[in-house]
Amino acid sequence: MRIGGGENPYRVPSPRRPRPGRYSSSWLATLRFTSDEQRPARGLRVAIVVPSDNLGYLGVMRRLRFSIFFLFATIAEVAGAETVTVAVASNFARPAQEIAERFEEWSGHSVRVTTASTGKLYAQIVNGAPFDVLLAADKERPRLLEESGLGIEGTRFTYAVGALTLWSRDADLDGKDCKEQLTKLGAKRLAIANPLTAPYGVAAKQFLVGAGLWSIVEPQLVFGENISQALHFVASGNASLGLISRSQALDARLPAATCQWPVPASMHEPLEQQAILLLRALSSEAATGFVGFLHGPVARQIISDHGYTVPQ
Repeated sequence: MRIGGGENPYRVPSPRRPRPGRYSSSWLATLRFTSDEQRPARGLRVAIVVPSDNLGYLGVMRRLRFSIFFLFATIAEVAGAETVTVAVASNFARPAQEIAERFEEWSGHSVRVTTASTGKLYAQIVNGAPFDVLLAADKERPRLLEESGLGIEGTRFTYAVGALTLWSRDADLDGKDCKEQLTKLGAKRLAIANPLTAPYGVAAKQFLVGAGLWSIVEPQLVFGENISQALHFVASGNASLGLISRSQALDARLPAATCQWPVPASMHEPLEQQAILLLRALSSEAATGFVGFLHGPVARQIISDHGYTVPQ
């Protein structure tokens, strides 16, 4: 690497040869960056101190050259670290955060996680949102992104299969049959995710329609923008019952359930959750590395621990 002169963005001031009798005990060479885009790490300031006692001028120069070489090798390593931005369906927020933390430890890259309903994330991606990877709660949006060219062909895969649980913390329902209470709501509310934007809302509606309960519960429905908001409604007591994800029902931070019932998978379309690498990340080692990490044993174990079925 050439240092100094021309278009090189890195400038190291050339040391002047000291005059006899005025030889300092050290020389200081400072590495400068001419723009923010050229900084390998924000706020990085580097100084090279080269002891010169008893080395003579040539010895000092050799030591300085070695120090500069070592410095650039270190900066190259720092500069290689990237940030991958991952759009995550709300139901998968907690396992995604755990996976991101383990990936950061393993790779040295950083991960920025954004959560929302799959429909909202899809709309943002179509409108140019700067995401590298999508972890959806369905397979439809990743397929559409692949077909439109916004997702990279061949990178789409199923990373988890979810499930629904009917859940309550209502003291009046303590020890009662949760499913049976759907026919006895009265003035009580049932929370589900919005079927227009959230795959878990679609599955909830499919179950209710198939069980002949939709017309009974429809007047008492309260819709969350996503499955996380549906959980908030029922966990806070604003709704008596909620159709939430099995993963959420396993969260130890929730209040104790007074009743719950796992909705059979046969009563709705499979909640097949797919991931896809987005076009923006075509040349990103961090993004492709993160997708590869999702395929690995560490991520698969985290997904399983959170109550999802992991495809073989």
